[in-house]
Amino acid sequence: MAQTTAIVDTLKKALREQGLTYQQVAEGLGLSEASVKRLFAEKQFSLRRLDQVCALMGLEISDLVRRLEPEARIDELSLEQERELVSDIELLLVSICALNRWHFEQILDAYVLSEHTVIGKLAQLDRMGLIELLPGNRIKPLITHDFHWQRNGPIQAFFEDQVQGDFLECRFNRPGELRLFMNGMLSPLSNDTMQQKLRRLALDFRHCHQEDLALPLDQRFGMSMILAIRPWEIQAFQAYRRDTTRKVYPGHR
Repeated sequence: MAQTTAIVDTLKKALREQGLTYQQVAEGLGLSEASVKRLFAEKQFSLRRLDQVCALMGLEISDLVRRLEPEARIDELSLEQERELVSDIELLLVSICALNRWHFEQILDAYVLSEHTVIGKLAQLDRMGLIELLPGNRIKPLITHDFHWQRNGPIQAFFEDQVQGDFLECRFNRPGELRLFMNGMLSPLSNDTMQQKLRRLALDFRHCHQEDLALPLDQRFGMSMILAIRPWEIQAFQAYRRDTTRKVYPGHR
């Protein structure tokens, strides 16, 4: 029974990854939605029925079984691999789509990249161990929930150089946009407290991202968030400082 539960759970996860609902499965099998829900709830799948559900996703039962095996997943790339990504803007674009669980066809629909180009980039990502390129050009990300880019690495540098200015060139007054700017004087202890809160907020963002990966692509939208805090004073003010050697914060010069 434990193995059956694992297979059904894996089947449900595969359906979420492909954005298929119980209603769509029901239509594909010629059943009512209630009957499909009961199949999953009671875990009463015949091999024939299991094969039919897999076929809706272009999978074989053997694909499900392979998913039960422990997988090698990565939580970061090497510096060399990150350099490989930023050296090829098309590869970086396809990698971001793949890690956000876009389907092959969705990448082709959204970007002016040829089918040959996208397949080539996906194969390159497969060799890097970032994804597994499955039959039918299906994409399986091979990253952990805690995947992150190298701190101060090539990817972070790329976004700082190429994206940051464009990101902030906005009035932040449209739906889905918000900019908060606070200014004040904090003690080192209060600064540490704020940094902890910002880290927790960043973790909440990551959790929301992971949860929403189960939603269809048309219900998810690219979002970026910048969290920052640092000792800072307008340069024009600094020019008026009487004691220019005074530290603006412990450890700063």
